[in-house]
Amino acid sequence: MSDSSSPSPEVPTSLPDRVDVLVVGTGFGGLAAIHRLRTDHPRLHVAVIERAAGPGGVWRDNDYPGAACDVPTSLYSLSFADNPDWSHTYGRQHEIRRYLESVAHQHRDVIRYDCPLTGATWDDDAREWVADTGLGTVRARHLVAAPGALSEPGVPDLPGSSDFDGTVFHTARWQHDQDLTGRSVAIVGSGASAIQVVPEIADKVAHLTVFQRTPAWVVPRLDRSIGPVERSVYRTLPLTHKIIRGLTYLYREAYVVMMARQPRLLPLATALAKTQLRVQVPDRRLRRRLTPDYTIGCKRMLLTNKWFPALQRDNVTVTGAIAGLTAGGAVDADGTEHPVDTVIFATGFTPTAPPIARILTGRGGRTLAETWAGSPNAYRGVSIHGFPNLHLMYGPNTNLGHSSIVLMLEPQAAYISTVLRHLDERGQLTVEVTADAQRRYADEMDRELSGTVWNSGGCSSWYMDSSGRNSVMWPTFTRTYRTMMTHFDDADHTMTARGDTAAPTLSAEAGDALGAAR
Repeated sequence: MSDSSSPSPEVPTSLPDRVDVLVVGTGFGGLAAIHRLRTDHPRLHVAVIERAAGPGGVWRDNDYPGAACDVPTSLYSLSFADNPDWSHTYGRQHEIRRYLESVAHQHRDVIRYDCPLTGATWDDDAREWVADTGLGTVRARHLVAAPGALSEPGVPDLPGSSDFDGTVFHTARWQHDQDLTGRSVAIVGSGASAIQVVPEIADKVAHLTVFQRTPAWVVPRLDRSIGPVERSVYRTLPLTHKIIRGLTYLYREAYVVMMARQPRLLPLATALAKTQLRVQVPDRRLRRRLTPDYTIGCKRMLLTNKWFPALQRDNVTVTGAIAGLTAGGAVDADGTEHPVDTVIFATGFTPTAPPIARILTGRGGRTLAETWAGSPNAYRGVSIHGFPNLHLMYGPNTNLGHSSIVLMLEPQAAYISTVLRHLDERGQLTVEVTADAQRRYADEMDRELSGTVWNSGGCSSWYMDSSGRNSVMWPTFTRTYRTMMTHFDDADHTMTARGDTAAPTLSAEAGDALGAAR
């Protein structure tokens, strides 16, 4: 990793009037896109906007106690910025954030922080995007949207919320100035965030009530410390780290066989989860409450060794789903009121209703949210009919249930680079996927997903959108996606040549304007 503490140029505080590419977001997806575009297209003038004061995306926002990754660190770094210095085989939040900060530091000359995108509209006459931001309006030939799929916290609208006299916040907006010592706390949810938070705060609070709507399948987390000698080997002999990455990749890729190709193998994972539950939870009544009634893998399997022991502390109660709030408590589905003075929502995010979709307006004046109508879909997870020169990162049907999302984001960045090169070589100004190609791709995703555990496992998960369609998951191996993204299919797109419009093409002066805008 580069040293983000080294002297840096003056932080840009304004935007130019026009750029070739505007990238929105500086999480893993945005940084992958920035690197690929600037490496492959050094003459392109790229600007980047980030709504927050620093980079990191989900790893900047989710700094709750115990926050860590459930993907091995050997797979959780960008290929062009390998990190041999992880302290554990599963990365902690603060380390991942520092890593992303170090990558962003390399592109500090084009990133504008504290600059949210407030709206972007396609100008069909000028053949460019008009983006309204916290630092003014900028026109861009191409818009790369990388807001992240897990960027908007999902908070239920509970009866009595306005009556509650205590403190309320979401794990992704952790209030560090709130000392939980001696307080009566409600944790709403029992998913990936809750299983990390609860063990960290259970010994501090007076009482902790866990409101569980649906129990999760939990498997052991095989985490270990990576000592200084091992890290030194990775730094001195980078090939050794690449070998570890390759072996871990193959191991995690094999999960797809169980989840999407041979579900009859899932009982092997079920046996492992049940064994851990039986060993760690001797009380049969509690064990029944913590045993899911759906097929393992339907929701993301949770990796932890601390969740079950924490739930058995004398000051912890596990109850059903939350039904509402009162002035001094939280009511469960059975109508029992539990006295609490703090409510923490560990209720995940809204990946099937991303906020950015409400502010992107394509041809005909329709927003992306209106176009999707509650069921997102995109050609290869990147392109959408009616939205020329818009490129999504981490778009519909690109999430993974078995491996690192970085393995999907980098092929997307490379594909966007390929599209831009294709346009340049052919003298074309705009590119838009056809409605037929996008429909065929969505139909293929639906067919591929129909037999997977995510669709047929009998659970209600955030993978399914309001129409009942799985618009989140990628149905097969990551190598299949990577292979697909290496080529651009002309037949699936319509393009306009530069001569077909009076829109200006950017010259070197645009790059000078970008530098002058700092």
